[in-house]
Amino acid sequence: MSGNSWLVSGYTEVRELGSGASGRVVLATHDATGTPVAVKYLVGGLGGDPSFRDSFRTEARLLADIDDPHVSRLYEYVESPTGAAIVMELVNGVSLRQMLRANGPTGPEAALCVLKGSLAGLAAAHDRGVVHRDYKPENVLVTAAGESKLADFGIAMPIGGEAATTVTGTPRYMAPEQWTGAAAAPACDIYAATATFFECLTGRPPYDGRSLLALRDQHASAPIPTEPAPQPVHELLRRGMAKRPDERPQPAQVFLGVLERIAGGAYGSDWEERGVRELARRAALLAVFFPFPEGSSGSTSVASTVLGSDAGFGTGREIRTGRRMRTGRARTALVGGALVAAVLVGGAGYRYASGAEPDAAPAVDSGDPTGAATPTSGAGSASAAPEVSA
Repeated sequence: MSGNSWLVSGYTEVRELGSGASGRVVLATHDATGTPVAVKYLVGGLGGDPSFRDSFRTEARLLADIDDPHVSRLYEYVESPTGAAIVMELVNGVSLRQMLRANGPTGPEAALCVLKGSLAGLAAAHDRGVVHRDYKPENVLVTAAGESKLADFGIAMPIGGEAATTVTGTPRYMAPEQWTGAAAAPACDIYAATATFFECLTGRPPYDGRSLLALRDQHASAPIPTEPAPQPVHELLRRGMAKRPDERPQPAQVFLGVLERIAGGAYGSDWEERGVRELARRAALLAVFFPFPEGSSGSTSVASTVLGSDAGFGTGREIRTGRRMRTGRARTALVGGALVAAVLVGGAGYRYASGAEPDAAPAVDSGDPTGAATPTSGAGSASAAPEVSA
């Protein structure tokens, strides 16, 4: 039985994919079409909390304008007097975090494929005026075909948006300017994608500070790490992780051009084919964690999206906005979410995104003070990221 007192009408819940302190994600089917989807609910009393509901609604509004094969799509946003939910594309695959934990670093071609797919997804978001702000391995989904998709826009903001006095993001991947609370800009996504690229290549994040202040200082002033990454990709690392945002290649399409030039020159014209094949092989090793391990899927296509007024509720009324579903090409997926936890360090307010939302990872790493515990497949409540003292 579902742990939600309210369920989105028009969908039949199949099973839970995972849960965290602020939300839970379930696999469901759309009654009218049989399409499998991921439904992300605000849990418990948070569904009625105006601040959490506003944040949830903002995520849906930002996602609604992005329709790209490299981004996990929003199908519908639903509110009722007692809850809120986002209905999203279901990707049949695993997160990059799962893949790295289970199988270690990838080869350069596979890592380049992840970076290329991510830059394509970020480019689609940036073209629509959206900055993701929480790019990390947990939020990159790798399909059974070896393709990557960007997920979880839980703390995304419009370009130029400011987060008041609060700093948001995941510390191991945050650009120097993000630590200062600078306005949201595409350059911070470029930095985080490149930091994740480094982790794909080496099996570890670029900086290893054991406190928030240590990590902040490393991102701001420590040398950009290039070893032990292969020498041909050092230029990508140096440019993508440049300390000054105006020194990073942008928009994302520009960085894609740099990547194509370097990859083709170093690894030949068929580098991408080999990289995708390797990602598919690694994903297949974790097929037991797929939403559809046996490879079955539903079918869906999408119509145009319009988000309308959401003011006011009648008794028992649901307000629904999003794409209409209809029969079409087969599509499946696994969606993760970001839990935002608060940490006070040296009098400054930091909110950082935790991977404690459903990720179906095979292991729990609760000892990392700057990352987050991740639930096992089908787990119940995951623990929030721990407090870190300077």
